[in-house]
Amino acid sequence: MVKFMEQIRGKNIDSVKFNPENLVLTAGATSANETMIFCLANPGEAFLVPTPYYPGFDRDLKWRTGAEIIPINCTSSNGFRITKSALDEAYSLSQKRGLKVKGVLVTNPSNPLGTTLTRHELHLLLTFISSMDHIHLISDEIYAGTVFDSPSFISAAMDEKYWKANPELHQRVHIVYSLSKDLGLPGFRVGAIYSNDPAVVAAATKMSSFGLVSSQTQYLLSAMLSDSKFTESYLVENKKRLKQRRDKFVSGLERAGIRCLKANAGLFCWVDMRHLLTSTTFEAEMELWMKIVYQVRLNISPGSSCHCSEPGWFRVCFANMSEQTLAFAMQRIEDFVASLGLGTGGSCMVIGNCSPPAPIFMGFSSIIP
Repeated sequence: MVKFMEQIRGKNIDSVKFNPENLVLTAGATSANETMIFCLANPGEAFLVPTPYYPGFDRDLKWRTGAEIIPINCTSSNGFRITKSALDEAYSLSQKRGLKVKGVLVTNPSNPLGTTLTRHELHLLLTFISSMDHIHLISDEIYAGTVFDSPSFISAAMDEKYWKANPELHQRVHIVYSLSKDLGLPGFRVGAIYSNDPAVVAAATKMSSFGLVSSQTQYLLSAMLSDSKFTESYLVENKKRLKQRRDKFVSGLERAGIRCLKANAGLFCWVDMRHLLTSTTFEAEMELWMKIVYQVRLNISPGSSCHCSEPGWFRVCFANMSEQTLAFAMQRIEDFVASLGLGTGGSCMVIGNCSPPAPIFMGFSSIIP
């Protein structure tokens, strides 16, 4: 597993080494994230999480742990990048609410943005946690192997030279990973926690008893991941197909007059439909979402479900369908926009006298067919 994690992060200036003694297997990233919260926080304590974020975090990080999430509100003005002012505002909000902050949790690459953290953002986060006592950084890197375009991926694990200069900080940075996205194996439920803190590794190892990976699964994956030639060719081909599919999806949206946030990773796009809203409100966003789901018959995720602070953004997956199905989906979007008088459509309109089309699921995804 650690060799595969190293392989994904590449052989470059930011290549990292992982010690297998610091790795704890879990039943998927969901279990890994929850275990990390149990290890680091008590009920009523908080983690800062940049918005928009994966909706499942409201369940994974809070339900059983009793922890709280304080949003780091990122905006479209700078491409939803993390800023020092947003970090400081989130921390101040936690203080006003009387919540003790135990850490920052990020997804890198981001779900739902499909972007990787910049070196500046990583250093900003590391500077922030180093300035505080007992605050940790958890980096959920479940999409690390999907980076198909520049800039390249920079893991929060960084490189050995950085940690030699910051040994104390090293124990407060933790990596969560899973094979669900990079290998398209969500049903196998194989996740991992990597930490340089012996206390975290010991506690997570004990808690992993509540979410074990079966010995049969471990045996199968050990054989698969040991074949470095296969994993290398797989990663290269998967990234190539992801980029091709993303480009087709984006060009299809552009024909309908819709743009996306510029992305370089992931299985989805962060789509800007603000111009289709009847008003700049989350009520208008839900109204548009209902039309897209029930009239256009496309299942996408509204930005409000990801705690986006701006109405009109949507998370749309492009990697969980055939090229033919993607073409159908793009045509439906073009027709819908045309029906609003905002673009040119093609064949059958989704509303009116046409028969309702079959639904196309563009919510959560696994791997390109």
